[in-house]
Amino acid sequence: MADNRFPAPSEGFGRRLDKHTTDARGAESERRPAGLVDSGVYVDGIRRASPVSLADTFHCLQELDRGMAWIGLCRPSPEQIVSLAAEFQLPALAVEDAINAHQRPKLERYGDTLFVVLRAARYFDAREEVEFAELHLFLGPGFVITVRHGGTPDLAGVRRRLEAEPTVLALGPEAVLYAVLDRVVDGYAPVVVGLENDIDEIETEVFGGDPNASRRIYELSREVIQFQRAARPLLKVVDALTAGFDRYGTDEELRRRLRDVADHLTQVVERVDGFRHLLQNILTVNATLVSQAQNEEMRSLTAASFEQNEEIKRVSAWAAILFAPTLIGTVYGMNFVHMPELGWRYGYLFAVALMLAVCGALYLLFKRRGWL
Repeated sequence: MADNRFPAPSEGFGRRLDKHTTDARGAESERRPAGLVDSGVYVDGIRRASPVSLADTFHCLQELDRGMAWIGLCRPSPEQIVSLAAEFQLPALAVEDAINAHQRPKLERYGDTLFVVLRAARYFDAREEVEFAELHLFLGPGFVITVRHGGTPDLAGVRRRLEAEPTVLALGPEAVLYAVLDRVVDGYAPVVVGLENDIDEIETEVFGGDPNASRRIYELSREVIQFQRAARPLLKVVDALTAGFDRYGTDEELRRRLRDVADHLTQVVERVDGFRHLLQNILTVNATLVSQAQNEEMRSLTAASFEQNEEIKRVSAWAAILFAPTLIGTVYGMNFVHMPELGWRYGYLFAVALMLAVCGALYLLFKRRGWL
């Protein structure tokens, strides 16, 4: 936090800083090294210098005994982080995390240095995907270092907003931390809206019988789970900061702002939890509907198969009935000289009677069995 007991800088030194600020801002796009997004030195919440390199920042901070440096980095090189670690005596474990990234949201205290990991989120509705960007913050007496490992969030807006409120920025590094927290949590709101819209669309698809709904449910559930892993651990970070209000003498204005962030974050987490349960229920309903559709198809196939079997039975029965007279007629139609009954007077009547008897017997048999 800023300490108002320090005297204000001399007028001549102020002119040197103002000139340095003007010159630096005019050439910062050309001189600023890769990875360094912005760097400012503040006194009583007012920007006194805008160094264009880490070395200039260290020099300005040394000249301003009670100044606060806010250094913003985006995808910095390991050498830049090591340089900052040497200058501000950053803890080795936190530096390693900042270099390697891929950390879950957390808050760790190393003496006077606070290390915070946040995960910002952005939703792409076209491909229904949540993109995450890791953000690390080092806070200590007289410095704030933000290290972004992605394109979001854009902290330039946070810096401008705090610079427009010098009384808040004068409260020190904690003011920057709470403002960044607020920006990250506010960025969750569009993600929640996007997920909610897609879930509504999925519900319509499920009850409309869309065969691709299952895949979409699974993919969206995966995005919801990843978003949940980014937002839920942040509750512990906020709780840890809240628990340190009295111990670290946090200003009442910052306490109020953090409570507001906590309220918004709680709403986000609750809605995301609801999304996960809702998608699970939708997946269950979709599986039930798919099973019902499959059962209907099976019943239709079974009915068609039954009808086909009945037709086959009828055809087979009539074929058997017609086969009997054909067989008898064929036997008696053979032109052999020595054949029994060829000279019998009643042979024709006997053959016809035999055909009728066999056909009648087969008809009654098939009729009794339900084939006819």
